[in-house]
Amino acid sequence: MAQARSETEGPRSKRAVILSAAIDSFGHDGYEHTKWAKIADEVGIGQTALYHYFESKAHCLLTIMSLELSRSLALFREVTAEVPEADRALELAIAAAYDVSPREVLQMRILQNHMDLLATPRTSMKEEAERRSARELVREIEREWTDLLLRGMKTGAFPKRDAPALATVVLAMIVSVWRWYRPGGRMSSDQVRNLITETCLRAVGP
Repeated sequence: MAQARSETEGPRSKRAVILSAAIDSFGHDGYEHTKWAKIADEVGIGQTALYHYFESKAHCLLTIMSLELSRSLALFREVTAEVPEADRALELAIAAAYDVSPREVLQMRILQNHMDLLATPRTSMKEEAERRSARELVREIEREWTDLLLRGMKTGAFPKRDAPALATVVLAMIVSVWRWYRPGGRMSSDQVRNLITETCLRAVGP
């Protein structure tokens, strides 16, 4: 596995460029409407060469989803680390979810539009490995948010409720934005952040 990864991620690797082209196409045109051959043309390689990096368009999609989930988890941990007050940590975590670049907006749109893909096992070994990785990241994200809410409930910052269920509700409100939000649309990212932060904090309490 280490050898295979080094071959596809070395200094001459086209992997990052392929992922960038796929994010643009999947995010703007839609996964279903993107031809695998179009990605090859944009990167400047033959379609056969794509299979050196990703065995299918679905494998590429699942990889993008895993990368976005990993980024979201790392961001949550970064902004909540060493913040003792659970209510403050929650506010920072929600706000940070919207401090994103246009590329990250596309990644999150792709992720949310294809979450159902994680529910069904894949027949391809590489696709299935990426799907399992993404599912585990989803579980880690849910655990981290649940633990934060539990910490606030123990200190009295939040009313005692079903923390896992509440974490699911909060996360659903945060990520639902990426299905409809468009940069330059009727709401700015700051307006979206303020609206969702206020709504989530009200839902959590006190």
